[in-house]
Amino acid sequence: MKVLIVDDEPLSRNELAYLLRQNPVISDIREAEGSADALQQLVKQPADLLFLDIELNEENGFSLANELQHLAQPPLVIFATAYDNFAVDAFNIDAVDYVLKPFEQDRINQAVAKAVKRLNDRQDKVVPTPDYPKVITTTQAEKTTVIQVTTILSAVVEANVLTIATSKGDYQSRETLSWLKKRLNPQQFLQIHRSAIVRISAIREIQPWFNHTYQVTLTNDQKLPVGRSFIKDLRIRLSM
Repeated sequence: MKVLIVDDEPLSRNELAYLLRQNPVISDIREAEGSADALQQLVKQPADLLFLDIELNEENGFSLANELQHLAQPPLVIFATAYDNFAVDAFNIDAVDYVLKPFEQDRINQAVAKAVKRLNDRQDKVVPTPDYPKVITTTQAEKTTVIQVTTILSAVVEANVLTIATSKGDYQSRETLSWLKKRLNPQQFLQIHRSAIVRISAIREIQPWFNHTYQVTLTNDQKLPVGRSFIKDLRIRLSM
């Protein structure tokens, strides 16, 4: 089991890491001192379990726990804190356990065992990954065009016309953006505006834009605005 400890106190992280190393089911232990650091690590290398403190300098562990749901593979959460008055809130967000400082080996082992059971239950209920199509077809004036999904860079709706930009050219369709979104792998594509989807690997540059938003530039030099309600997902997916 891969574990990430999120705590702004180095001594607490060291103590917990030592106890976790005594448990044979733990295969990897990493540490983060705050929410931003934790999210960046999780985007690059997912973890099975978070030991999460509630008070993180100016931050709050509950805010991070909610942010985790935007990840493709959100880890399980065990709150590890010196405060005993947040237990109800912790279990309301489906935390695996709530462990109080100072930590004890038996209590940590007990919490890990609960996480192992939860992971096993989750694996038993795994839904097969959707088989996303390799091609998209569009029809205009009785002419059907076959588009390889691997060539798609972006899709934008303007005046009820869907324009799909690819590395081989642009194609138009009367289909909706939601129709296309259902056919694209969310691990590869990201909606950045109510009228725009982009391939994540095609994003070349991100610049500040009007009203504290952003503008992205793609590898084909296309520039697209990021809608305010899509900023959070963009920051998480790109570890900003």
